[in-house]
Amino acid sequence: MAWLPRMRRPLLAQRPWWSPGGAPGAFKADLIAGLTGAILVVPQGIAYALLAGLPPQYGLYTAVIPTLLAALFGDSRQMVSGPTAALSIALFATLAPLAEAGSEAFIALALTLTLLTGLFQLLLGVAWLGGLVALVSHSVVVGFTAGAALIIAASQLPAALGLTRDQAEVLLDGGADLLAGLGAIRPGAALIAVVTLGLCLACRRWRPRWPAMPLALLLATLLAQAIDPGGEQIPRIAEVPAGLPPLVLPQLSLETFSLLAPGAIALGLLGLVEAAAISRALASRSGQRIDANREFIGQGLSNLGGAFFSAYVSSGSFTRSGLNASAGARTSRAAMLAALLLVPMLLLATPWLRFIPTAAIAGLLLLVAINLIDRRAIAEALRAGKNELSVLLITFVGTLLLALEVAILLGVLTSLALYLRRTTRPPVVPAALHQAPAALHAPLDEATCDVVRIDGSLYFGACDSVARRLDAFERPNLVILAAGINFIDLSGIHLLERQARRCRERGGRLYLAWAKPDVMARLRQAGLVDDVQHPDTPMAITI
Repeated sequence: MAWLPRMRRPLLAQRPWWSPGGAPGAFKADLIAGLTGAILVVPQGIAYALLAGLPPQYGLYTAVIPTLLAALFGDSRQMVSGPTAALSIALFATLAPLAEAGSEAFIALALTLTLLTGLFQLLLGVAWLGGLVALVSHSVVVGFTAGAALIIAASQLPAALGLTRDQAEVLLDGGADLLAGLGAIRPGAALIAVVTLGLCLACRRWRPRWPAMPLALLLATLLAQAIDPGGEQIPRIAEVPAGLPPLVLPQLSLETFSLLAPGAIALGLLGLVEAAAISRALASRSGQRIDANREFIGQGLSNLGGAFFSAYVSSGSFTRSGLNASAGARTSRAAMLAALLLVPMLLLATPWLRFIPTAAIAGLLLLVAINLIDRRAIAEALRAGKNELSVLLITFVGTLLLALEVAILLGVLTSLALYLRRTTRPPVVPAALHQAPAALHAPLDEATCDVVRIDGSLYFGACDSVARRLDAFERPNLVILAAGINFIDLSGIHLLERQARRCRERGGRLYLAWAKPDVMARLRQAGLVDDVQHPDTPMAITI
């Protein structure tokens, strides 16, 4: 592919993915991991589709073609893409004001939004903008996922209690109708939700290697059949039609594109942040070096292609990727096998899915909400200081109160504003002459010399702040310890020229000590120093 000349490795692996080559036992390990992933994605896919406001089969569709394409064209060997909780709630939040959840109009908009999201991600990858994901800081992601966790929990409580939407609104309104709302709660449904959640937590605590979600869902379904075979007190999910993901054509009108473009950008960035975080975490354990641009292309193609096969927005899955790695996956073949092994389930097992109680799915999603709240990351933000905490809280509150794209953009802008605030005010710290190079100890003395250390780059945004603090020093000679200056631009050069002129007017000189080679080269090009000297030798700035 000539349009990708700078890719470290070919976009498609030279060895066919179905080949059992590689390390001994690699194919067997990938097959076991793929089978485990195919089983896990059934309850997750159904739950996430309902969370996104879509019929349950769309979650399973999203675990086939997008998973295949992301594994085929992406870079991570162990990451598994498909439906995720964060993107499901984000898609619902984006489209809920535009159409009724579950309607044909909602589904059509979801597929078009997926197409635009994939196109945006693919363009970022082709344009080599893999570093763009770094603009979304970790605190933004933590704040968003914590807000999404509360939204998930609130949206699933009615199903966990066996309430209709109207009954849930009565319960939330409180007042005189509070008792009527409490009376509408179905104990059987609440029991199923508690049992599902409890079994998952128990497996996590005592049997972490067991497939907790499928096992809990199976036992909850059997319990619901025993308590309420007819489904009068414990509602079941809608029947899932058997068959392969149908081919569809998203709405390709300019009006729809302009309506969904902001949401596509937000979902695209969120999906790339998820995928990048997962792939980096897995690579740190396996020793793989991740090509961010290739991963962007893989994610973009997975959404772009998936939109034509009834799939909604997908990304890397924390749960399934972790399980894939724990199950012994060696290559991306494991994710492809998980997608292919899901196909017979779609053809044969979907009639049995109609027995699953909605309360059990709600229990699983409540567990997802619990897992989304990263308590360790929140504690780290608290210890890191008010800047990180501010970004987290602003994103968290924005997720609860504003549109998704606005919340993420607000978090990113807050992060950038705080970063710029720090870089435009680099520390200018007074120092003593004995901290300067020994070559300056003899010709200078404490009475005629000020010594300062600048810990930050001298660029246009920082020069005003640095100049005000340097102007406060009045002794003839000024020594700047420049080890912390990583970069200097034309404004910084003009700043040093001005300071050198002030020192000369007082009968002294401006000295720059321990300047880095790049800074020395820029000063030499500007004619401020006579020649290139050793970094430990102080330079006198000449005018």
